[in-house]
Amino acid sequence: MASRNVEKLVSIDAQLRLLAPAKVSEDDKLVEYDALLLDRFLDILQDLHGGEIRETVQECYELAAEYEGKYDPKILDDLGKVITSLDPGDSIVVTKSFSHMLNLANLAEEVQIAYRRRIKSKKGDFADESSATTESDIEETLKRLVGQLNKSPQEVFNALKNQTVDLVFTAHPTQSVRRSLLQKHGRIRNCLTQLYAKDITPDDKQELDEALQREIQAAFRTDEIRRNPPTPQDEMRAGMSYFHETIWKGVPQFLRRIDTALKNIGINERIPYNVPLIQFSSWMGGDRDGNPRVTPEVTRDVCLLARMMAANLYFSQIEDLMFELSMWRCTGELRVRADELLRTSRKDAKHYIEFWKRIPPNEPYRVILGDLRDKLYNTRERVRALLADGWSEIPEEATCTNVEQLMEPLELCYQSLCACGDRLIADGRLLDFLRQVSTFGLSFVRLDIRQESDRHTDVLDAITKHLDIGSYKEWPEERRQEWLLSELRGKRPLFGPDLPKTEEVADVLNTFHVISELPPDNFGAYIISMATTPSDVLAVELLQRECHVKQPLRVVPLFEKLDDLNAAPTAVARLFSIDWYKNHINGKQEVMLGYSDSGKDAGRLSAAWQLYKAQEELVKVAKQYGIKLTMFHGRGGTVGRGGGPTHLAILSQPPDTINGSFRVTVQGEVIEQSFGEEHLCFRALQRFTAATLEHGMHPPVSPKPEWRALMDEMAAVATKEYRSIVFQEP
Repeated sequence: MASRNVEKLVSIDAQLRLLAPAKVSEDDKLVEYDALLLDRFLDILQDLHGGEIRETVQECYELAAEYEGKYDPKILDDLGKVITSLDPGDSIVVTKSFSHMLNLANLAEEVQIAYRRRIKSKKGDFADESSATTESDIEETLKRLVGQLNKSPQEVFNALKNQTVDLVFTAHPTQSVRRSLLQKHGRIRNCLTQLYAKDITPDDKQELDEALQREIQAAFRTDEIRRNPPTPQDEMRAGMSYFHETIWKGVPQFLRRIDTALKNIGINERIPYNVPLIQFSSWMGGDRDGNPRVTPEVTRDVCLLARMMAANLYFSQIEDLMFELSMWRCTGELRVRADELLRTSRKDAKHYIEFWKRIPPNEPYRVILGDLRDKLYNTRERVRALLADGWSEIPEEATCTNVEQLMEPLELCYQSLCACGDRLIADGRLLDFLRQVSTFGLSFVRLDIRQESDRHTDVLDAITKHLDIGSYKEWPEERRQEWLLSELRGKRPLFGPDLPKTEEVADVLNTFHVISELPPDNFGAYIISMATTPSDVLAVELLQRECHVKQPLRVVPLFEKLDDLNAAPTAVARLFSIDWYKNHINGKQEVMLGYSDSGKDAGRLSAAWQLYKAQEELVKVAKQYGIKLTMFHGRGGTVGRGGGPTHLAILSQPPDTINGSFRVTVQGEVIEQSFGEEHLCFRALQRFTAATLEHGMHPPVSPKPEWRALMDEMAAVATKEYRSIVFQEP
């Protein structure tokens, strides 16, 4: 045990020391950052646990560092003696101290990387981190497309405003760091960044140093381990906190940067505010594949929580806009609307806030926004009551029920300002707000529902047995399709309340009932994991109809294992050949590809190659039937789950597989490193947008026949070797 502890300690120290470069350049602040954090922590450690513990930690640190330099067994033995001499209480403190020191070293490195990136940006040097082979600055991408690849500025503008990137946030247990600690780490980063600002005063420095010590101590005193597993609602709140803290403000800031980049290539138009350049979806509270804690009630709560959060943010934003838009010049259309609202408010103020009555009639924009503010207040309070009690006395007509009710008055204000010569004002906070509404809607994020195909089979089996027409499970695929299509083309109800239900069957049906009861803008796609056949898709279409889903969710088959990926083009071709289905999807289909399960099934090399070939074949099938295909990439953070550099991952997709429409999961374990800070959020949005644009306008070349033959040969060998170890080795 002592030997393992010593090895771990040496490993931690080696990581700490490797962060420090041998020579410190003017731009490299890492040693300074690291030394400051370590010094402050050791002082705190002494205050909390006494000088002896501090000396022990320093002695362990120095011995580990000395061993790393000399690899002398005597030094390792001395280190082991120090550790084994500690009583259990002190050993816990020492272990926690080294864990905390490693966290601080990581924070120092993050601040240093951000510092170096700012220096490079000021110098205009993007050759290192923003090159075409690592990640892409949006302005550099636009300039490269125009200057090096001979695209016209108008072509670039048209391609950009017609593309959509949909980032799908998922909950995942490998994000082991508690949100409380992540926030404290964020504040430590901020303090460190401000401490080294050039224009800082001595008083500011002293106050920041105190704040830094406070946050270091708070992080050290915080339990690193969750003592209770998070509920799906907890996961959703944690995910939504990123929207509140960085993404909400980050989206309009990023779109403004695109406007600036377009100006620099000669386009004097802004990206239209109603163009969904960036969209956000979520699996938190909707992904029930293998998770018994995600129930229909959880899905309902998560949708209402997101709606309440959106209404609350819009409500705050409207108040700021009302303060800003104090102008009196307006169009006749806006004046008529304002006068009508003033008359209405005097007749019935029951559902209006007292502030309403204080709006002067000669400030028409405030009248329009005041009405919208009241509706948002009612929306928030109605949803709050529905969450708490299941009902609300606020009538639905006094709230915003769809995004058009929110957009229309804002557009009216925007057009009026532009018509009256106040475009400069219109293109300020109001434009940002319009873009936020267009991006987030009333639902904040659209919730995907994910369920395993076998669960739908169980429901249909219960139905066919109840109807005395046999066992759906035992039917061959052809008979399943024939029966499903006959029911989809008909109009009779398939089952009633007398259907015998197991707990699992009731859960599936109740999920569809929740989808039918909530506003349709709450939901995105219905994803079928472990999909293998056309009947898997048709089954969900039928269940949506039977459960009275008025606006059916688009149904997305998820092909995961190697055999499923091989069979995917044939299954999709069969679906497209069905007249009912082709008419139903209105020329659009989404297919999800599973990176994690395919890697676990065949190994990374074989999975990556099969994913590539499957996409090529799926695109061929879609073109044959005149369908626009969207690929949904289920990538994780680690290499084994499809992770890797975002820019390279997008550019390496086969030609014609993106075409301005890219959908990808942002797994729970990487959300923090992509969206935990404002600058990280900006970079993430930039990477996805720039790479999607570049792939569409300058697609990669297809592999040569000899490359394909070699990859096929390598993949066959790799699969055999991988499976011989993972599946056949006892």
